Amino acid sequence: MAESESVVRAQQGTEVGALRAVEQEKGVLRTETLLVLALSLGASALSALISFIGSVTRPGGLKDQAATLNASHAPGRPWLDLAWQLFGIASALVPVLLVAHLLTREGAPGLRVLGFDRSRPWWDLGRGTLVAAGIGSAGLAFYLVARASGANLTVVPEALPDVWWKFPVLILSAVQNAVVEEVIVLGYLLRRLGQLGWTPMGALLASSLLRGSYHLYQGIGGFIGNAVMGVVFVLLYRKWGRVGPLVAAHALLDIVAFVGYAVLAGRVDWLPTR
Repeated sequence: MAESESVVRAQQGTEVGALRAVEQEKGVLRTETLLVLALSLGASALSALISFIGSVTRPGGLKDQAATLNASHAPGRPWLDLAWQLFGIASALVPVLLVAHLLTREGAPGLRVLGFDRSRPWWDLGRGTLVAAGIGSAGLAFYLVARASGANLTVVPEALPDVWWKFPVLILSAVQNAVVEEVIVLGYLLRRLGQLGWTPMGALLASSLLRGSYHLYQGIGGFIGNAVMGVVFVLLYRKWGRVGPLVAAHALLDIVAFVGYAVLAGRVDWLPTR
């Protein structure tokens, strides 16, 4: 009987130790996730909230105010401006490198586990193009309606000087936005929330609301439109198992927005400017 009781106690001790190890691992993952977000899109969300509070408490309506996305950092000094532009793009990608490092330490094959690699470039680009075509037209219409209703600021996608590097920088900025957002708020965050025991619906809501929140500087319309886009992207990511097509879609959306604004601003009546 004594031997049987000792065996039971040993099994219980093993189970308790295993549970503690699991909880400890979850604690590490929870802290890691919060730190990654604090260094990237979580900080952007807080900054956007502060910006939104400033906008709604400022005299005048939201549509009479502007949110500029790609602005000059050194007006009148094009080479210094270019250096700042490239520095901003490169430094914004550091959290993505951190995510790749953390996934590798976990034992996963880096960003490949999220479906962000060069194994299926044309597949990714083809589906990304279809997604961008569908979301782009609807998104533009929603923005125009939201701004007209007073729920959105006037978004100025670019305010760069007319120099030779203007369009290359706008394209690089669009690609950087796409890589950072989709790798972190889609692939990485959904993976970590799943490991932490979140339900699929809870993870979908968290990812989508985070996406909307760091666009809040554009106004209520920016928050709602990007949150809805986040839901679509989560569903497509779960269907395809790859973040690559959604990086491509996001990059194409931003390239069209940035370059299109640079080309059309002041030349067409339907496009709001400052």
